[in-house]
Amino acid sequence: MIFADLFFIYIFLPAFALCTLIAHLIDGRGRSMRFENAVLIVFSFIFYAWGEPIYVFLILSGVFVDYICALTGHERLAVVFHVLSLVVFKYGNLILVTLHQAGGPEPAIDIRLPIGISFYTFQSITYLLDVRRGVCEPQRNPFYLFLYIAMFPQLVAGPIVRYRTIERQIRSRHITSADLVYGVHRFLTGLAKKVLLANQLAELTKATLDADPQMMSTGMAWLGIFAFAMQIYFDFSGYSDMAIGMGRCMGFHFEENFRKPYLCASVTDFWRRWHISLGTFFRDYVYIPLGGNRVNTSRHVFNIMLVWLLTGFWHGAHWNYLLWGLYYGLLLLIEKYTVLRKSEPEDRALPGRIAGHVVSFFFVLAGWGIFYFEDFSRMGLFFRNLFFGNVVASDTLCASLFKQNLFLLIVCVIACLPAPRKKLLSTESVPGIVWSALLLVVSTLLLIGETSNPFLYTRF
Repeated sequence: MIFADLFFIYIFLPAFALCTLIAHLIDGRGRSMRFENAVLIVFSFIFYAWGEPIYVFLILSGVFVDYICALTGHERLAVVFHVLSLVVFKYGNLILVTLHQAGGPEPAIDIRLPIGISFYTFQSITYLLDVRRGVCEPQRNPFYLFLYIAMFPQLVAGPIVRYRTIERQIRSRHITSADLVYGVHRFLTGLAKKVLLANQLAELTKATLDADPQMMSTGMAWLGIFAFAMQIYFDFSGYSDMAIGMGRCMGFHFEENFRKPYLCASVTDFWRRWHISLGTFFRDYVYIPLGGNRVNTSRHVFNIMLVWLLTGFWHGAHWNYLLWGLYYGLLLLIEKYTVLRKSEPEDRALPGRIAGHVVSFFFVLAGWGIFYFEDFSRMGLFFRNLFFGNVVASDTLCASLFKQNLFLLIVCVIACLPAPRKKLLSTESVPGIVWSALLLVVSTLLLIGETSNPFLYTRF
């Protein structure tokens, strides 16, 4: 089950809201959250079992291992269990195919990727390591632990929520009318990002990047990679908005996962703004334990490259993701060990800041080319067309696609810019409420007839 689906929006969510309201009345003013949490657990179970009935047992077994190991002081054993599960279910096919290509037997099985395993596995690891470090106490209620790991708003594609962030909210939370209004508005904003922007951009991406690379012009290559950059941003940030909005309606305050990443002034700045929960995970649980930057230069280089190789490989079981991580590791090392380290972007003069934005966005776009193409031969042809041109190809199709999608592209660029400080469409104002309702209506109309529009990051 996915968020941008009519069944989820008009049947699952209303049923959940009704049951939660009844549970709220049963819990009474004592606010024990007993019945409300029970409703959330049941609906989270249904949500995941809807599309992954077998792999529900994988989540349940993980929660059981976390619960026992955290209470008995064997957190490292549980971490090993989760890492091995991730290796088997996410990278098993890649390992088998690679062995076959190296002369081994042909793979006899095809391992299906459990939806959301990368996200809920990392949540389990953060819980276990925080308990190990004494940052938080082990949870003695197994239902609370299941609620943290398998809560349906952030189960499939994050953000990666840390246990200590919502520990108290699991036991007791207070939902105000402002929370409900903000949560609904945030959810509908994310829905609109997905349906109105990302889904439309997906068609442009396919028409350009999936075309015959021998016939791809330079203009089409740049148009395609720009469309994909916008598509993956609005797709993933849209999911995060919907998760954060639903969480707020339930009384949970999830942390932000995106902060206008394409306004970055450096590659380092980009990763402070993009998929923040993943970046902070690798920083706090891999980079800093390895010594961070408090080591000699060679070890610091090793730490950075290891973190970014892991970051790249986390995204998918194909070698291009490893290359993508290597690409960013090298860019970050260049920023840290060249003249760029001598001045922060905000300290530069205006021309320097503008140049920083342009150059950073250029390297981010190039990075999406590595990310998109799992086939290295197609990737090579794409970059040849991107930088050296294709004298065989004609730009007629590119010009036609650009004109057809010009309004969409302009809207995307505007949506990437900062919102004005005094918001005319405040979430609690009449125009804001009308705007939210309009987003719902238009998104619904576009979803009618759609058979499948999964979020990109569900496969990671």
